Amino acid sequence: MRDTALSADVSGASATIEHAVRRATDHLLSLQRADGCFWAELESNVTITAEHVFLRHILGRSDSRELAAAAAYLLEQQRPDGTWGNWYESPPELSTTIEAYLALKLAGVSPETPEMAAARQYVLSQGGVDSARVFTKIWLAMMGEWDWQAVPMVPPEFVLLPHWFPVSIYSFACWARQTIVPLSIVLAARPVAPLPEAARIDELFVRGRAAGNSAVPPSRGGVRARAFLLLDRALRLHEGLPVKPLRRLALRRAEQWILERQEADGSWGGIQPPWVYSLIALHIRGHRPETSEPLRRGLAGFYGDTGFAVQGNETFHLQSCLSPVWDTALAVVALDETGLPTAAPSIARARRWLTGRQVFEGGDWQVRCGARPGGFPFEFANSNYPDIDDTAIVLLALYGSDAPGTTRAIERGIEWMIGMQSRCGGWAAFDRNNTQRWTRHIPFCDFGEVIDPPSSDVTAHVLECLGRVGRRIGDPIVDRGLRFLLREQEHDGAWFGRWGVNLTYGLGAALPGLRAVGVTPDHPAVVRGVEWLVRHQNADGGWGERVEGYTEPQWRGRGPSTASQTAWALMGLLAAGRAGHEATRRGVDYLLCTQTASGGWEEPQFTGTGFPTDFMIRYHIYRDVFPLIALARFSKALSGEER
Repeated sequence: MRDTALSADVSGASATIEHAVRRATDHLLSLQRADGCFWAELESNVTITAEHVFLRHILGRSDSRELAAAAAYLLEQQRPDGTWGNWYESPPELSTTIEAYLALKLAGVSPETPEMAAARQYVLSQGGVDSARVFTKIWLAMMGEWDWQAVPMVPPEFVLLPHWFPVSIYSFACWARQTIVPLSIVLAARPVAPLPEAARIDELFVRGRAAGNSAVPPSRGGVRARAFLLLDRALRLHEGLPVKPLRRLALRRAEQWILERQEADGSWGGIQPPWVYSLIALHIRGHRPETSEPLRRGLAGFYGDTGFAVQGNETFHLQSCLSPVWDTALAVVALDETGLPTAAPSIARARRWLTGRQVFEGGDWQVRCGARPGGFPFEFANSNYPDIDDTAIVLLALYGSDAPGTTRAIERGIEWMIGMQSRCGGWAAFDRNNTQRWTRHIPFCDFGEVIDPPSSDVTAHVLECLGRVGRRIGDPIVDRGLRFLLREQEHDGAWFGRWGVNLTYGLGAALPGLRAVGVTPDHPAVVRGVEWLVRHQNADGGWGERVEGYTEPQWRGRGPSTASQTAWALMGLLAAGRAGHEATRRGVDYLLCTQTASGGWEEPQFTGTGFPTDFMIRYHIYRDVFPLIALARFSKALSGEER
């Protein structure tokens, strides 16, 4: 009798989950584009749109209709207290609020409106413009609202240092060096595109503009930061010399470096910061859209069917980056997990699209790696900087396909990925052995991360990929990666999530990665990871983690439940062999209860990470792919079909 009741319970649960999986699958399939890819918005904060307004002004190409639409978006994103933040329900952020305020003034919004008055009150309460971050001050200096003398130095001669020198542009992560090179041209020229009088921001200086604090602050505390301030002062003395023998050569070399790295879509690196600074640098070097194809393509690249601009009915905003390869790979993994024959044609189309994105060209990563090209990018176009994390997930998505060219794509992808393994055994996102931590102390590095060291989540994804193609414990490459991942487990059993929020993301990657290469469920690291997940489950059965957990211990692993973070926890528990655990059942119930009528899930929270707390992102597809992966894997576990 007891066995019969248990069988009925399992049968009923299976039917419920199968129904949820079908609904989620149908919803995900509805998002596929005609060319086979999946691509959803990658949302960030309002500085991306504000800086686009600044860029158009600096280049003398402002558009009144776009300005009005951008202003409508900025006001739509303003919070009731008059501020702007860097993620959903984040604390107010001073520099973000200053940039939004200035963009609104450029768009003609009166400082006397209640919205502007509230923003101004907050800015002044936090110390005004004097307290803004360095990159905000650089934008202000380009528009005559900050003294160039109070901005850290980056001489263009820096570009001339060879890659084998103890310090060079290759000491920085790819996103940082792509920003530093054009900035070196900007900081040497110190351009000023004055604002209209009505748009100036004198009112944001607490003690008045003339009494502003012009000192360059250290990027952080410590002896190294103070030493770099002394170096900055020495560079200022050099800048004041009447003759700088290498300056012309350095500027030409920097300009050429920029031109050689423009992508097919007109961008630089497929991300906003190096893109806008490269356009300004080329403008300084005499390029004009009417006569310069790189500048024309660079400006046009923001728009179009695969552009960064998002046009609403009455609003306009810009994405910081596009994620079609990542989105498509995750969607294929999710659809493949369902085993539903209705998904097969869509999977085949998506796989064909992914195979066509493989990069067989060289890039900056070759400075420290001799492997043949074969990685995959994150964006539609980024041949210079393929992404190790994307490559691992794309290869997981391609595995099992018998389509022509797939075997070669997987072999070349594995070869490149293995070549990118760092000395410590782990894998980073874009570079190999990019671990010079002293770079974080340079004065202009007060925002975001400037190096790309190996991380637990990327390493775990690579191990999962290697395990899928049959490379397990005993393989030297796997063993080195495994030792790195086990060393990185934190004191309480979690793993740091570099590219997702945060410990839940780390565990959702680490536990499947460990299982894929042959680590057993009773391994102490696995047991400790499971215990962490059980301890941090919310009362509603889900898991959630606030962004503040990156820096504030009281939020470590805590926050309102979300669909993607719950799915990551379930993926970890299932990989650890805990399909029958009470925590797993409650997590599945949470996803079932929160699934919407459309078959997807709602998730306003930012669960993606660019730079922890400094730049957070919200992948709009996460709420659709990860819950489907978790439910499909749980369904397999119930039926005994799990891999």
